[in-house]
Parts: sequence; C-alpha cells; structure tokens
Amino acid sequence: MSIHLSETQKQIVQHGDGALLVIAGPGSGKTRVLTERIRRLLTESKGHFRILALTFTNKAANEMRERLAEFPDIHQRAFIGTLHSFCLEVLANRGKSVGIEGRPNLLESNQDRRQILLQAVMDDPKLQLELYATGDAKSQRKKLSEWFNTIERSKKDLYPPEAIGDYTDRRVYEAYNQALRSSNTVDFDDLLLLTYQLFTERPKIADFYRRQYRYICIDEAQDLNEAQYQVICALCGSEYRHVMMVGDPKQAIFGWNGADPKYLERFERDFQAKRIEMRENFRSSKAVVRTAKKLDPNYRVEGSEDSLPILGYIHLLVADDEKNEAILVVNYLQALIKQGHPDIEGSLTLEHCTILGRTRYVLSEVEEELSQRQIPYYKQLSPQDESESDLIKDFQVCLRLLVNPRDRFHLSILLNRWQIDEQYIPLQDRDDGLKLITTLTKLTSNNPNPEIVLNAIQKLGYTEPGNCQFLKAMDSLNTFAQTIENEEERALIMEDILLWRRHWDIFLRSQPGGKHSLTSFLSQVAMGTTQQPKQEGLALLTVHSSKGLEFDVVFLVGMTEGTFPDYRAKGEALEEEKRNMFVATTRARRILVFSYPRTKKMPWGDIREQQPSRYLRMFQLI
Repeated sequence: MSIHLSETQKQIVQHGDGALLVIAGPGSGKTRVLTERIRRLLTESKGHFRILALTFTNKAANEMRERLAEFPDIHQRAFIGTLHSFCLEVLANRGKSVGIEGRPNLLESNQDRRQILLQAVMDDPKLQLELYATGDAKSQRKKLSEWFNTIERSKKDLYPPEAIGDYTDRRVYEAYNQALRSSNTVDFDDLLLLTYQLFTERPKIADFYRRQYRYICIDEAQDLNEAQYQVICALCGSEYRHVMMVGDPKQAIFGWNGADPKYLERFERDFQAKRIEMRENFRSSKAVVRTAKKLDPNYRVEGSEDSLPILGYIHLLVADDEKNEAILVVNYLQALIKQGHPDIEGSLTLEHCTILGRTRYVLSEVEEELSQRQIPYYKQLSPQDESESDLIKDFQVCLRLLVNPRDRFHLSILLNRWQIDEQYIPLQDRDDGLKLITTLTKLTSNNPNPEIVLNAIQKLGYTEPGNCQFLKAMDSLNTFAQTIENEEERALIMEDILLWRRHWDIFLRSQPGGKHSLTSFLSQVAMGTTQQPKQEGLALLTVHSSKGLEFDVVFLVGMTEGTFPDYRAKGEALEEEKRNMFVATTRARRILVFSYPRTKKMPWGDIREQQPSRYLRMFQLI
C-alpha cells in the first residue's frame, strides 16, 4: 500500500535510533506518521523485537490499532495502548515483588474509592476519633475529601506512605492502601506507582522490557504528568534512548490531572532528542485555521492559511434561552444535511457532525430536542460507560466477586442490597469465587432479582483461567427483561445489556485467540478499552471527550461567560480554558457553528441574563 507523505513526514518516518521529539499541530497527520514509522521499523529493521506504542486516550490507541490491523501478527509485534494499560500488563506478569499476585483487580470508581477510605478510617480507632473531632457531618465530609485528595496527590507524585511527613496523613494513606489490598484491589494511581517501584527497585525487570521493546513511540505526550514521565524514565534507564514523543503544547487540556506540556521540553533536554515540527494542516479549512490563530497567534501552518484549498466558514446562532438554542442548532444541522455544502465532499451525514459542550450540562436541552425529533445520536460524556439498571449493577458486582472473591468491599455492598447477614457466608467460601456464588444462590432462593442475576452467572460456565460463555449470561438476562411490564425499567435493562454485549464484542476482537478470560475482560472494561470509539448517528460530546476526533461540521453550544470559559478558571486555569477552546475549534474540518442563549434558567429557578463568551469577541462574531 502506497502512502503519500510530505517531506517533514518522511523525515519522521525514516528516523531510526535515538530520541526524537515531534511537535505536531492539529491536522498535521501525526497518527499517520506514527503508524507509518511503526510499519517501517517492523518491516525494515533486523532482529526479533517488539514496539511499544503508548498513548493517553483509548480513542487514539483504537485508531492506531485500526491503521495497523492489516500488518501480519501486529498483536505479537507491538503493544498498542495507554500507559495505564501497559502498566497493568507489567504488574500482571512481573508484579509479585511489589505485592501483586496475578492480574490486578482495578477499583476504578471514585465513589467506591471514597467509600473504601471511609471504611478504612472507621476501622482505625485513632483515625475515627480524628474524624469525629472535626465537628458535624459536613465538616467530616470535608476532612474525608482532604484526606482523599492528599492520597491521590501523593500517588500522582509517586510518594509512598512512608514519604509523607504528617503523621495523620501518613496513617490515613496506609489505612487506605491496606483496605485496598485486603480486597485484593488496586486503584488507577497504583498502576503507575507500583510499576515505577518495580522498575526502580528491580532494574533487571526494567532491562527485560527494554530488550523486549527495541523502540518506544509515545503519542499525545503533552498529556504527560509527573508520574507518567517518571515511569517512562524508569523504564528507559540511563542509556536507552530509542524513544519518539509526539505532542502539541497547544492541546494540553488535562491540567486537573497534573498534565503539563513542560514534559515535552524535559524530554528534549533529558534524552537529548532531535526536534521536528509538523506545521502542515491537512484537515482544516481556512476559516477554521484563522479561528484557531486568533486563540493562539503562535499557531503556525506551513506556508500560510491562504494556501489551504478549502475556504469553509464559521457562524454564530444567538438564542433567547437554552430551549430556543437547542431548536436553532438542530434546525441548522438538519438544513445543512438536507442541502449539503460545496466545501464538503460528497453527501453530509450525521456521522460527519458533532455537537460539543464545555460540560455535559449545556447539552441537556440539545439532547431532549434530538430525542423529540427522533434524530439518532450517541454520547461520550465521561471516561467510563456505567450501567444504570439495578439488575445489571448487581450482575456486574457478581462478576467482580467471581474473579476476586476477596473483594470484601463489593461483597458488603451486595450483601446489604440483598439483605443477607455476612455471618451466613462460610469463611472457606470467601476465597473461592464459584463457592461464593453457590452460597449466595442458596441464600437468595426466594428473592426474585438476585435469583435472576445468579442464574445468569451460572450460565457463564465459568472456569478461570479458561474461557467463559458471556453471551449466554446476556441471553439469560435479556429473556428476563422481556417479561418486565414497566416499559422504562425494561428499556433501561435492555440498554445496559446492549452496552455489555458491545464491551464483550470489542474485547473479543481486540484480544489474541484464546485469551478471553473473565478477569482480563473486566480489567479491560475498567480501563475503558472496550468502549465503542465511534458509533452511528450524531456525536454528542464534551470538549475533553472530543480530543483526537475530527468532523466536517462542529457545533459548539453554550458559549457564555462562566460556561466557556468556566467561571472557576483563574490564572493558569484560564490559559487551559483557552487551550480547551483551541482543541474544540480544531476538531472541525470545514464548518464551525457557535451558539449561546441570552438567558439561562438556574437550578433554583431564577432566570439570569447571559453574556456572550469572550472567545466570540476574539473571533469577531459579536
């Protein structure tokens, strides 16, 4: 297959050994360059080796896999995924020396993590007294949040409990970690912290991975934070330098996670990397590029925007209120699709369009309008899809207990929901998933919902580490759902069943033959790698979830002061808001449509006048 590359792209693709930093602007073809370089290295370089291709979003990893899918044995020749998923694999295979036996069980929910912290504090008399001493319930919740944030911040900085100076904070951190380990679980931050400890305390293990992966390619490197950068440095050691980082400082929008574009500069300095800038824009129209330049005058495109072949345009819709805004946006969308546009090649469909909001809340009226007109759409508003129905939530907890019966936290949740006294669970059953499920089945024989859930679990035919019959369990739940008279409840359950079928289907397609264990499946769901990246219909996205995607037409709604930029943003956070806007505008290939309501109904019922966003003035639209 012949791929046309620009001279700059060829230079990157042909780069061999040594460190390379690529600054790649929006629309410059960075994914093409990454995949073509991987293809060339695997084809032309001698010897038996693998390539480690790391990204910071599942969307980017999925796109890279799709582009390399036709390469022979790509699963054996390259690891393509997020840094967290790589760390998960490292700990699953080599984590014994840092306390990980087998594949780690992930506790991904913040709500669950906070609940585990509360339990850990209440189980420690001294910490319990410390919590009660803060005062009323509100003060106690505030103190728990402070402790939770301290733990999270410490892990993100790669500090173990013994590195914490304050005695109480250290004790809380230790209690939280102990509660995780007693449930045989780790949290997301542990994946990085424990991998870092493994590489630094067991240098032979780091050397094993260096020898296995001759070349490392890192995408979206502007999203690196301290822990991620240090894990990469620990993996590479003092001499390994066959690393390529690709990123764009203008698209650094995850500051809340500690991400900072400064790590691009640190990499260039620490690794003595060659630097190449990709200034071409093969995606966007003149109008989109000019809009992006108003946000960042330093944004440079090879040549000038006048050399771009497509004119494109930007437009502003001003509405009376949020309901009227939704009507105007959907009217405009339908007219565009019906009439087409000369700047868009071929017919324009819903799949070529997206409606973006700074937060999910500004999209609620739009979603209602789309539903009323029966316009198909899909949402990607949060990192993980979550089950909504109680039945499927219980099924999900039972799956966890089947593969990790030591998960005391989720066991207690299930027993409370099903009103079972823990004393009726024999101790010998708490270390064997199949025995635990059998005991629960006996204890809930007269309870309809648990009986349905546990019957579906039995249909799995589970024998770890062998395969399981996941779709048979889904069929069992679906058969039950058909008998539910309440239409809303039935629809909720069936939607969740469809979600889990999609998870399983993507998991099967992404795994090498034979490796279809339930443990591996649940860890992939927790990592978000089984989410469907792009679906049929109109995409309804937040700015953060749109990163890495592109559309012919982008609508950006809710463009008022206090919404975009966010009212809380000050100082550096305000600069990050501008980068958010840069990302949002550069998702467009051809057409950008902004909208805002003159008034907004507040949660407490007041109607308030709204001021148009400062960015609209910057774009000279008002």
